[in-house]
Amino acid sequence: MTVLTVLDYASVLVFALSGGLAASRAQLDLVGFAFLASLTAVGGGTVRDLLLDRNPVFWIADPVPLAIACGAAVVVFFTAHLLESRQTVLTWLDALALPIAVAAGVRAATETGQSVPIILIMGIATGCFGGLLRDIVANEVPLLIRTGKLYVTAALAGSGAAVVAGMLWASEPLALTACIVTCFTLRAGSLLYGWQLPVYKARPPRN
Repeated sequence: MTVLTVLDYASVLVFALSGGLAASRAQLDLVGFAFLASLTAVGGGTVRDLLLDRNPVFWIADPVPLAIACGAAVVVFFTAHLLESRQTVLTWLDALALPIAVAAGVRAATETGQSVPIILIMGIATGCFGGLLRDIVANEVPLLIRTGKLYVTAALAGSGAAVVAGMLWASEPLALTACIVTCFTLRAGSLLYGWQLPVYKARPPRN
């Protein structure tokens, strides 16, 4: 089993759980749970593989991610009611899945010999698109654009940390670890302590 496969499986599982929780908030049936969990789980990786022209797409070459996503959906379907705050759990599952998916995107781009800008973009795309699709389909305001929360910035920083660590130490495990730690630290810090970059504030029009 390759490093990329392990990262894909891990991000699929955690994103699928978050997709299942989104389905519970939307009060979908079991098939709806499986659909939303699968969409969330493989959305980012699918965009990554299509852009990198990796053929076939990872879940077509290996259907295990779909089985993981559907299994997670079933578990959430029967247990979501036990959670005190499904939105809080969803947000933290997403925060955990984001750095793993970013690392998977970085690894895939590096594996295919892409340039630094493409590596950064693939990290962001893999980490962000699954959750974005989940929130759009569930008719929720996407976590990606909620005011004051580092999301794309965390994904970019994680991708950048992987690139820098790879250049300095030429060690893939160290580079991926730097990616995951940096991305999760920034995302968790934004949730716990309100870390954020300056946001745009429109000025009142002049008379």
